[in-house]
Amino acid sequence: MRGTKNSRDLRGIPQVVGAVHSVGALRRAEKILPGEVDFLEIRVDNFALEPAPVVKILPRLRVPLIVTVRHPAEGGANGLTLTRRRELFAQFLPFAALIDVELRSWEKLAKTVATAREAGAQIIASSHYFHSLPTAGRLLTLIRRAHAAGADICKIAALADTPGAVARLLGVLEKKQPVPISVMGMGKFGKISRLLFAQAGSVLNYGYLDRPNASGQWEATILKKRLAELSGE
Repeated sequence: MRGTKNSRDLRGIPQVVGAVHSVGALRRAEKILPGEVDFLEIRVDNFALEPAPVVKILPRLRVPLIVTVRHPAEGGANGLTLTRRRELFAQFLPFAALIDVELRSWEKLAKTVATAREAGAQIIASSHYFHSLPTAGRLLTLIRRAHAAGADICKIAALADTPGAVARLLGVLEKKQPVPISVMGMGKFGKISRLLFAQAGSVLNYGYLDRPNASGQWEATILKKRLAELSGE
């Protein structure tokens, strides 16, 4: 991992992220204690119409935060423009241990990435395929692009609706990669795959706090417990 004031070496250590994408999840996040999850992801795009109340709550949260303002084409809410996404990243950056920027947005959000890096935040380069699975070659290309761009983590979420799809995504984790990888399956084999991928080295593993925002998710605190059981803790 590239060194920053918030730097955490996550390679090979499965961490659980609780997604905060609704008012209910935000209320639950206020009650989360250190150790119940490792990170909370603030999906700012879901709160974009009224972000100020969320900003007031963030200092009360007790685990590190991932700030995400998702692109509409990759599941982002409220159809945000690029300009509005930049504004929201700037507003929430002071609270971020990490930010998540899609590879498709990397060049257009280059100033946001640079500002986050200067502030000590680490950067996730993400790609999401809700209804498809990239080829094995495409998956490796995404990882190489994330590394070349200077990302600290490459995150890939894709449809895992067959055993073969699970195997293809697992193959990404079997190979030595130039950057820590977060891999998630969605769909029929999503929940099973998330346990498997975490055990195989996926560094960030996402769950929900009040209701799923993607198919195949575990409730985050339960996911944390299941991973501890699998590792013999």
